[in-house]
Amino acid sequence: MSIEEIYQRFKNSNKVCTDTRNIEQYDLFFALKGDNFNGNKFAEQAIKDGANYAIIDEAEFNSSPQCILVDNVLETLQKLANHHRKTFDIPVMGLTGSNGKTTNKELLKAALSSKYRVHATLGNLNNHIGVPLTLLAMPSDTEMAIIEMGANHQKEIAELCEIAEPSHGYITNIGKAHLEGFGGLDGVKKGKGELYDFLKASSGYTFINENNEILVSMALEKELMQTIYYGKTHHNLELIHDSPAISWKDLSTGNTHESVLSGNYNFENIQAAYAIARFFNVPAQEASEGLSNYNPDNNRSQIILKGGNEIYLDAYNANPSSMEAAIRNFSNLETPKGKVVFLGDMFELGEFSEEEHQNLGKLVKEGGFETVVLFGEEMKHALKHLPAAYYFTDKFSVHNWTLDKKFVDKAILIKGSRGVKLETLLSFIGVD
Repeated sequence: MSIEEIYQRFKNSNKVCTDTRNIEQYDLFFALKGDNFNGNKFAEQAIKDGANYAIIDEAEFNSSPQCILVDNVLETLQKLANHHRKTFDIPVMGLTGSNGKTTNKELLKAALSSKYRVHATLGNLNNHIGVPLTLLAMPSDTEMAIIEMGANHQKEIAELCEIAEPSHGYITNIGKAHLEGFGGLDGVKKGKGELYDFLKASSGYTFINENNEILVSMALEKELMQTIYYGKTHHNLELIHDSPAISWKDLSTGNTHESVLSGNYNFENIQAAYAIARFFNVPAQEASEGLSNYNPDNNRSQIILKGGNEIYLDAYNANPSSMEAAIRNFSNLETPKGKVVFLGDMFELGEFSEEEHQNLGKLVKEGGFETVVLFGEEMKHALKHLPAAYYFTDKFSVHNWTLDKKFVDKAILIKGSRGVKLETLLSFIGVD
């Protein structure tokens, strides 16, 4: 069956679903496979639960006229997503980078939504499965799309660009993320730069932060043509302060605005969203208001008040670059409260792990924090520079220790990789 024929069935379905636990009436089920599961085995159940059709790629499970047998389910999902994307003649923003992708996406959506009907990646569905699902969830009345693209090895961004075909794009930054898969920082630059390559080849527009020398250099090396610079000479926001919360003056209106976010790195994220919104003719006041109203709720850059404590929760992900930014920002935080840091392992560093965790220990030592708590097997390397730190490798122990400490009136930073799940500490802080 051709993609065009499958697309007609998609148009007559409720939505795309890849998990039978979430099947609703008239869904189109894609039987994806992984290392530990085979969706083909659940095709019959999906149809019984109300799916219009089930896309499968193993003939032995072709048990119903509602099953559609294809060569490869994943490739069909990706081709269908690209077909759907081609039916839209709208700006599609491709967004990638080592850090801050989801925060940038949410800020940009907040800035654009006052003028446009915006469809953006839900959560962090930003990989070879998430990007197609994001595109296929795009309603027919969408006026702008923001597609977050994640990668942990080279050629992945290139593949996602072929699926999403962004007309515009930007890289948030280049840092030490997924070093194991990319093979070092030069590999990260090459991998993330695949977005620039696609935009150049397709005559797309690229937004570039003038303050980021690496991104400016990459843009010049690749001889990008349709570039929009922001952040230094081409900006209309003036930072007033970035701690404990970001405040800025909108030079277009003369009005001041404040965000719940903190840190200079988040001000750069705000500048990016503002610059892009203004490029698309969102009025300055509405763009700034949208940005000031953004309130994160996804374990990223959240500020939580509990038991007299100010908790800075950034526990969705961590790599050397994002750790450095968060720790420096926390060290510079203007507060009379004693500062406590809870730090968890950084993953996907491979052979660089020991060195990068040692570097992290040195950085934390320079911060002069009142209390340092380290969690995870790799954090033992940070102890080289932090002999007085509290160190744990199991959740039960760190939870009990935190509960016993009864932190009150402290500023507390919590940051670690997603797999460490340090947000569980919230239940034990400020508890009598």
